[in-house]
Amino acid sequence: MQVHVNSNHIEGSARLQEWVAAAVAGRLERFEDFLTRVEVHLSDENGSKSGADDKRCQIEARPKGHQAVSVSHKASSLDLAVEGAAEKMRHALDHLTGKLEAKVVSTGHLDDPLLSAEPEQVTEALLQEEFLAKQEAMGKD
Repeated sequence: MQVHVNSNHIEGSARLQEWVAAAVAGRLERFEDFLTRVEVHLSDENGSKSGADDKRCQIEARPKGHQAVSVSHKASSLDLAVEGAAEKMRHALDHLTGKLEAKVVSTGHLDDPLLSAEPEQVTEALLQEEFLAKQEAMGKD
């Protein structure tokens, strides 16, 4: 997983970029095989003026084979903004992977408790029912 850090109106030193990349990668570590790239955008909403919630961190994660997922968090300090956005992204990816794991994949086999007891008899009965239904549909009794 690649983590790219971009900063707007914030002095983007190498140390800051390393810290942000490490913090985000650490929080999203369990999704490392699922993500191709993570973009982190840091900005100061008010420029040189200070104010409440004027630091913003937006994280865009790109899962393999899926649409990009984006979250943002505003806070009074850059540390809090990065931590908040990383946590939001972790929750968003948990949600996405949970939805993907919950999808039912058809195997072509019936998942019926009766099949485990007497699979041949149940399968034979189902085939016989299907045959009789087809015969009736064609008008042959």
